[in-house]
Amino acid sequence: MAVPPQLKAIQHHLRTAQEHEQRDPVVAYYCRLYAMQTGMKLDSKTPECRKFLVKLMDQLESMKDDLADNESISQEVVGNAHIENYALKMFLYADNEDRAGRFHKNMIKSFYSASLLLEVLSVFGELSEENIQHRKYARWKATYIHNCLKNGETPQAGPMGMDQDGEAGGPPPSQSHMDQDQGQDPAPGIGFTAGPGSGPEGPPTTTNYNNIHIPPGAHAPANTPAEVLPPAAAVKPVPLPRSVPTVDPTLLVAQQQGGVQLSPEDFTKAQKFCKYAGSALQYEDVSTAIQNLQKALKLLTTGKE
Repeated sequence: MAVPPQLKAIQHHLRTAQEHEQRDPVVAYYCRLYAMQTGMKLDSKTPECRKFLVKLMDQLESMKDDLADNESISQEVVGNAHIENYALKMFLYADNEDRAGRFHKNMIKSFYSASLLLEVLSVFGELSEENIQHRKYARWKATYIHNCLKNGETPQAGPMGMDQDGEAGGPPPSQSHMDQDQGQDPAPGIGFTAGPGSGPEGPPTTTNYNNIHIPPGAHAPANTPAEVLPPAAAVKPVPLPRSVPTVDPTLLVAQQQGGVQLSPEDFTKAQKFCKYAGSALQYEDVSTAIQNLQKALKLLTTGKE
């Protein structure tokens, strides 16, 4: 069923969901959930939009039933960790390719898909400032590199520097190029259309992207889009060193301190920390796993976070 023009802003989230139908149903589910919630805000009154959103709602209910045993669906905190880890791994893959000067459609798509998935995190609550910056940077990089390649120009690799006036050191994507791209699909799953949450964004001129925080780990998830592969002669990226936090030795023999009374909320929080750790391990994110396990142990032994 075609997306009504009034709901054009969610079409790329729905396309991302379709692409992940088999490879990662959890990603597909939350992309559709985001699309439905956003679509309801955009237009839920006109007959064609209402019909489209009702069908999408039925699809979500069906998926929820099929994935009832999946903790990423039944437990929001686990789902949040799953989507965030997946988005940041995809971001890191594209960022590694960008910093190495390997520009191709696959990395553009990964940047753009990461920005879409970071938007999807809003179904769990307000985005962190860090994820907002990653989303803006990924969206802008995808647009900038796409426009450069389209015009036969060589993009500037890596984060742009800032000049004394606070402007990005490289040319931002021009609006005329974006307008020309509307209605086109320069790479599978990528489009630059106007609309809330879907249009390209220039980088905030007050942000120094040289200092952007990159999450632990240095490889993309196994299902990173691969419609267009990098040139065969490209040099493999050098993995970034993992920053594994030091384990508190007192936690290795942790025992509950006397007089500590744990509330039901404390047990729920400890469970969440453990689930976050389990989800992080699925993506080989050792640092995040250790941090969350330490938080759980501290809470259980002292009653304090």
